[in-house]
Amino acid sequence: MTISRSLPTRDQLTSATTISASSSINDVDWYAVRNDFPLLKQQVYGKSLVYLDNAATSQKPNVVIETIEQFYRQDNANVHRGVYALSERATERYEASRNKVQSFLHATHREEIIFVRGTTEAINLVAQCYARPRLTHDSEILISVMEHHSNIVPWQIACQQTGAKLTIIPISDSGEINLDDYKQRLTNRTQLVAITHMSNALGTILPVKEMIAMAHAQRIPVLLDGAQAVPHLEVNVQALDCDFYAFSGHKTYGPTGIGVLYGKQAILDAMPPYQGGGDMISQVSFENTQYNSLPYKFEAGTPNIAGAIGLGAALDYIDSLGLDNIAHHEQPLLEYATQELLTVKGLRIIGTAKHKASIISFVLDAAHPHDISSILDREGIAIRAGHHCAMPLMERFRVPATARVSLAFYNTKEDIDRLIKAMKEVLIIFG
Repeated sequence: MTISRSLPTRDQLTSATTISASSSINDVDWYAVRNDFPLLKQQVYGKSLVYLDNAATSQKPNVVIETIEQFYRQDNANVHRGVYALSERATERYEASRNKVQSFLHATHREEIIFVRGTTEAINLVAQCYARPRLTHDSEILISVMEHHSNIVPWQIACQQTGAKLTIIPISDSGEINLDDYKQRLTNRTQLVAITHMSNALGTILPVKEMIAMAHAQRIPVLLDGAQAVPHLEVNVQALDCDFYAFSGHKTYGPTGIGVLYGKQAILDAMPPYQGGGDMISQVSFENTQYNSLPYKFEAGTPNIAGAIGLGAALDYIDSLGLDNIAHHEQPLLEYATQELLTVKGLRIIGTAKHKASIISFVLDAAHPHDISSILDREGIAIRAGHHCAMPLMERFRVPATARVSLAFYNTKEDIDRLIKAMKEVLIIFG
């Protein structure tokens, strides 16, 4: 039974724009694209919303919202279990989204795509099912200073369980990794390298392809935390040759509660399951259980079916814009925002890497980041303030917190101008 009748049409997918993955940059009307995001049309304290907290979560286009609603109205049933029309439709749509993720990441096999709740669960899965069985008191896990807590704490837990050691790659004052420093920390004790592809607090894009090659030269596997990178950069896991890659749907214009773990098929095949229960089994007796094949071995219980389908719609939407177009639109915005913020007296940017995207963290001599965020909020401007789940990184730069502006393709120069005007109001208030 086909599902084509219930899927959004291309006209619905690109309701505000006429674009394709092969469009040139000038073909995309970015102001029209904003119309696809209903939340952006609201007012906060009587002022038009300027949403600049995209690193925390992105807003959702109409097609994602409508796809999820449509699933619950027309196709809601459990997957993989039923031999009736609704279940078959739900299963087909759920598995079609897996195929979309495979294509989006350029994975070799669809079985390498595991649906999880998000990046955090993906990393915990690898920590417990891959790393923990291999760790001893002589082992090391290698991470960087700029990791999100979700790429620190799971490894700490695994090390505490096994007596292994967590080893840290330092970074420069600009927020970059020196490859010589990194290479020195790759030893015969290193069992895994787990690094961010793009820092959530600094915007730094790490030289991950080189880092993976250096690790593989010593037969050390690599996990990439791609939560921040996937919405802004094209990711080809085959070209990178990473062993694991994790990202979250909600930062990628998709729903909350859905994410992806990519793993090389041979590695996933050799790993024990993460959880026990329905759908991850092929046969159960009281004496023994035979586990299901990939990817279902790691998807115990009823999955987030609507979330997976919504994620598929979000990836279709990103493809319709084109990641190259997105990057070419966002980079000048980042440069403009950086230039304008530096005109604010007493403002210092934390993280000035040569290769970065979409994120600016800063501190202001006159005001604490929380005060900055509160004042901006009254002007209708949403930014993040705090440690950004990167407390060791804050310690590295000797700041308790930063204010963080994070951009998406629906942001505009006018958004930046509103931000700068409000920042100058902050100076007046605290001057």
